[in-house]
Amino acid sequence: MSLAAVLRTPVRRAVFSAPVRRAELRPTTFRKFTTNAPPPAPKSNTALYASIAAFTAAAAGYYFYTSSSDTAREAATAAKSTAQAGKAAVKFTPTKADYQKNTGTGGSNFATMRFEPESLHGANAGLHVARELMEKVKQEFPWISYGDLWTLAGVAAIQEMGGPKIPWRPGRIDGFATNATPDGRLPDASQGSQHVRDIFYRMGFDDQEIVALIGAHALGRCHPDRSGYEGPWTFSPTTFTNDFFKLLYDEKWVWKKWNGPKQLQDKKTGSLMMLPTDYVLVQDKSFKKYAKAYADDQDLFFKDFSAAFAKLLELGVPSQQFVTSEPWTLKTVEEQKA
Repeated sequence: MSLAAVLRTPVRRAVFSAPVRRAELRPTTFRKFTTNAPPPAPKSNTALYASIAAFTAAAAGYYFYTSSSDTAREAATAAKSTAQAGKAAVKFTPTKADYQKNTGTGGSNFATMRFEPESLHGANAGLHVARELMEKVKQEFPWISYGDLWTLAGVAAIQEMGGPKIPWRPGRIDGFATNATPDGRLPDASQGSQHVRDIFYRMGFDDQEIVALIGAHALGRCHPDRSGYEGPWTFSPTTFTNDFFKLLYDEKWVWKKWNGPKQLQDKKTGSLMMLPTDYVLVQDKSFKKYAKAYADDQDLFFKDFSAAFAKLLELGVPSQQFVTSEPWTLKTVEEQKA
């Protein structure tokens, strides 16, 4: 079954665990997608979700070939390019972090990271890898908007990597280069706690939500040819856990001696890294209490991250654009098989 069929009301109950009744659908007076939906193709929901999850996870540095699970092998086959390492799933959706609450500009609507100069912003370095991989899915399902595809892909990647369920709903529309946001709205990893607050407060997040979102550094790694920094945050960068917080507290961190930008490394193995903006989570009094709570309780972290990330994905999207009044919860590939 195609993704078009997945999003149609009659079959939605087969794919989403939180079905939406027809009466809940909002009437629309404009297009939600870039083209008309094609007729359903003879594909299963599992194969479709595996394809989306695989392409996104590959872009997120999700090396499926390191796993022996059936799902990983299927996703690797669908992706055909999983050796390409990009950034973590959350980093593939940076356009959400350029949202400015007081002006209502930025966010996931319009998907302007496709255009220069936004695509060339320093904070977006390396994300062309993820965009190119997702373009393969876009070519197969050209009717879905880039904003919906990218955010859905981020949700799929997190869930397939063992993370929490992320509520999601479609309705983003594609914009133009004139909708692109200026440089300087995304976080600078070399800064301190005040900078972190300035960035996230501007988007409407509080301290607890900030810490939860930064916990996504459990995934992926930094690349010198992209961000300038080097190394993974955890020993399991393809699995979504609370290890980022646990390691912040359990390991002794020292400044790395090298020619790159200032970053920390674990004293024991020297193989892990933390950014200056990561380390403030154990130094700042307010941030610290949430980081410690998440280090002690993964379920709490998953719950809070899910809420904060779902909020992040909807920044900048007028509520009347969404196809449903309430978000959907998607099943993983394994859950669809059951």
